[in-house]
Amino acid sequence: MSTNTPLIVLQGLQKSFFTEEVETRALHDIHLSIGRGEYVALSGPSGCGKSTLLSLLGLLDTWTAGRYLLGGHDVSEINRAERARIRNREIGFVFQSFNLISDLTVEENVGLPLSYRSDLKRGDIGPMIERALQKVDMLHRAKHYPSQLSGGQQQRVAVARAVVGNPSLILADEPTGNLDSKNAEAVTQLLESLHREGATICMVTHNPESAQRAARQVELFDGKVVSDSMAGAHPVPKLAAVI
Repeated sequence: MSTNTPLIVLQGLQKSFFTEEVETRALHDIHLSIGRGEYVALSGPSGCGKSTLLSLLGLLDTWTAGRYLLGGHDVSEINRAERARIRNREIGFVFQSFNLISDLTVEENVGLPLSYRSDLKRGDIGPMIERALQKVDMLHRAKHYPSQLSGGQQQRVAVARAVVGNPSLILADEPTGNLDSKNAEAVTQLLESLHREGATICMVTHNPESAQRAARQVELFDGKVVSDSMAGAHPVPKLAAVI
């Protein structure tokens, strides 16, 4: 459920990669606004720029041109330390490959982002981890290690790690890509549940069925936004404007 208050505003965002004096433009003049509480799927064929855009939204990489406003603040010119602070407090990440640390328990993995926050009291961290694990129905596995979990359970733990700090934005990059159909459905339902609770979610997927489950679908092709539609609405094609 969106409040229509923009959390993300992209103005003419571009990203180029340079190799041996050859420029490869991955994203072209991206204009996009995402409101608080929206559930947006970024879809399109392989190599269209979905994951590149997600990494820019997560401040994992820098853009070549354009502006990015997050929560009303321009994050285009901030330094590396401030980027790290915003990532830690405002953004939760869910990756296709789970990215759990094998020699840490479930609760230690989930609590890892909190260990870098100076604004939290030590007594706050335990209850925050417990609440996050309860959300994904994994509290009973708190003392287990990743190797003792199924793929679906590991992804649930990864989701708990993403939401433990109550971030403004959850970024999910192919979160069901390494799961069988049963576990993929369970993780999809979990994201939908988080959205109903008010989470802002931006998910990259190449799966049309997964994209259709989101409330809004943004399609990319050759680094450009070519369609932006709400669930149940007919997409508004933009191909003519970008050819």
